[in-house]
Amino acid sequence: MNEVFVIFETMKALEFTSKTDKKGHLKLDLKLDRSNGKVRVIVLMEDSKDESDDEQLWLKSISTNPAFDFLNAPEEDIYSLTDGEPFN
Repeated sequence: MNEVFVIFETMKALEFTSKTDKKGHLKLDLKLDRSNGKVRVIVLMEDSKDESDDEQLWLKSISTNPAFDFLNAPEEDIYSLTDGEPFN
């Protein structure tokens, strides 16, 4: 049996705001109290994309996913344009 050890390190979180330049690069102007060490940076930003982008991505994904190939079978084509009532 393999043993798994999880080590939790204590970390300090710093929150600050910054801006990006014209090329989209993040510029940090922050002096830390340590040098020549590793840091971990987590970037959170507001989602500015349109919901229709998500819908287009979803539609593209399912239209090319082989898991839905069975829907192309003739026996799955049970509706016609004359079924139902118009949705206005």
